[in-house]
Amino acid sequence: MTTPPTGLCADRVVAVTGAGRGLGRAHALAFAAEGARVVVNDLGVGPDGDGTSTAPARRVVEEILAAGGEAVVHDGDITTPGGAASLVTTALDAYGRLDTLVNNAGFLRDRMLVNLDEDDWDAVTRVHLKGHFLPLKHAAAHWRTETKAGRPPVARVINTSSGAGLHGSVGQGNYATAKAGIAALTLVAAAELGRYGVHVNALAPAARTRMTEHTFAEAMAAPGEGAFDAMAPENVSPLVVWLGSAASEGVTGRVFEAEAGRITVMEGWRPGPTDDRGARRSPADAGETARRLLAAAEQPRPVYGAR
Repeated sequence: MTTPPTGLCADRVVAVTGAGRGLGRAHALAFAAEGARVVVNDLGVGPDGDGTSTAPARRVVEEILAAGGEAVVHDGDITTPGGAASLVTTALDAYGRLDTLVNNAGFLRDRMLVNLDEDDWDAVTRVHLKGHFLPLKHAAAHWRTETKAGRPPVARVINTSSGAGLHGSVGQGNYATAKAGIAALTLVAAAELGRYGVHVNALAPAARTRMTEHTFAEAMAAPGEGAFDAMAPENVSPLVVWLGSAASEGVTGRVFEAEAGRITVMEGWRPGPTDDRGARRSPADAGETARRLLAAAEQPRPVYGAR
């Protein structure tokens, strides 16, 4: 059962990176259904980041136009300063404004740490972490300029973290590190950009995409005919659309998990059991104290894939 659109994002301009397939496509279509004009960014790379094609982004734009919406293609590389800057200028040139940025682009190159090449580390951290930083930086600079010109925006940024970044994931050291960095970047950006009318939140989604359908094949398998498809990317997009709308006023600096029909507010690092002696300890005493505190602490959530 789908909920009829309500025009929640009418007159808003939304840029979505990695919007040619999977979650990004679902987000772009959901924003358009709620009245947003959408900048659809995608390089059309393979699941491991190789190759390029404008076809995926063009197909999504065509879907939006066919449904009566408005959208344009952006095929710049958002991991480069010029590509990220042009994402913002594409929105301004096409629609005269930018209201919401959804950072979603990414790919995988999974390896155990002892087999992980430096190139695979650099490629994954570049597209996920730098690919969040640069669009965010250029969008924030635009919104700061608007604020100083007396036109304070109602701006929204939704970053894409992952359960791998929040809990760890065996065989995904590069990806988990980048996604953990995105969660921290979200907190910093929310604190720094609030003065310019910008709310920044992050999502850790679970859905069937090219990045998950093979790695987690059993969990991501499509259900039988007529059953609820819990892992459909479209289940995640309603929260993204709400966070990207003016209706999310006051919600910033938060990280959510979303999958199927479940939404969870994640609670990150915070002090647990503590002991302050007020003086320097010996190593043996430090170890004894650490063991006592650990016994009183909550057990950490297991790393995905750990045995």
